[in-house]
Amino acid sequence: MSGALKKLVPLFDRVLIKKAEAITKTKGGIVIPEKAQGKILHGTVVAVGPGQRKDDGSHIPVTVKVGEQVLLPEYGGTKVEVADNEEYHLYRETDILAKVDS
Repeated sequence: MSGALKKLVPLFDRVLIKKAEAITKTKGGIVIPEKAQGKILHGTVVAVGPGQRKDDGSHIPVTVKVGEQVLLPEYGGTKVEVADNEEYHLYRETDILAKVDS
């Protein structure tokens, strides 16, 4: 993980996710055009905030952990570009659809 990314800590129930790479070539070697590629709806959790804050000031812990694979909605999230030109997305924990067990 780069130094700039280590300084990026999501707040509250936000989760920083690196989306998976799109498949650009089939097993047979055929190159898939960009328009024909499907949307990437899964990714890896890179950083997690402390959780939503209760009325008494304590936090409700986030259910996902760094390194887990998650299923994402088709729309939503905020694109974040870090100094090393890597693209990440910020989602609220409630926007994440599911965890993917490996």
